[in-house]
Amino acid sequence: MAKKTFEQAMKQLEQIVQDLESGDLPLEKGIKKFEEGIQLSKFCSKKLDETEKRITILMQDPDGELSEEPFASENDDVDSEDEAPDNA
Repeated sequence: MAKKTFEQAMKQLEQIVQDLESGDLPLEKGIKKFEEGIQLSKFCSKKLDETEKRITILMQDPDGELSEEPFASENDDVDSEDEAPDNA
């Protein structure tokens, strides 16, 4: 069996959420889906933690110091200097 990817697990988790939210599942099947969802959630959380550790390692400089910079999205391009609080 092929190794599950984060993306595959998220897709399965999204489907489980939709199935549970529909309210059409019998109780026993709903419980099984919920248990499966918890396992997928743990898998995804573990993958995210592993990825964060890898990124941290990649961000270390030669001296082992971390240089953290905030992630800038497209919405963060607004000039924040114009938003200084008024203390007058």
